[in-house]
Amino acid sequence: MTRKLIFIMCGLMALTSSLVFAGEAAVLDVRVSKVEADVYRFSVKVKHSDEGWDHYADKWDVLDLQGNILGTRVLMHPHVAEQPFTRSMTLSIPMHVKEVKVRAHDKVHGYGGEEVVVKLP
Repeated sequence: MTRKLIFIMCGLMALTSSLVFAGEAAVLDVRVSKVEADVYRFSVKVKHSDEGWDHYADKWDVLDLQGNILGTRVLMHPHVAEQPFTRSMTLSIPMHVKEVKVRAHDKVHGYGGEEVVVKLP
């Protein structure tokens, strides 16, 4: 192969790999406060390149470390001009759960961005 062809192929591979991973919703920060014995308030900071109604971060989940969904915060609209954004939810968590994972979801890519594991206070 010529150097020019190798250079073009490497460029195409880099471009397509960045397109595959572009735009996934990422959890940047999670703040948890205890409200009652088994009730917690989650404030979650999400970053996503929302483009409008067809492509935006549409929810985030709180899961136990076995992958069971404990609660979901549905996001009802795009946040094009507000990035990153923080939304909250109050949730009852089983008393035996000591750590949870928080992940975000978007309408096009689904899950796949950064997740955060936090210990419950």
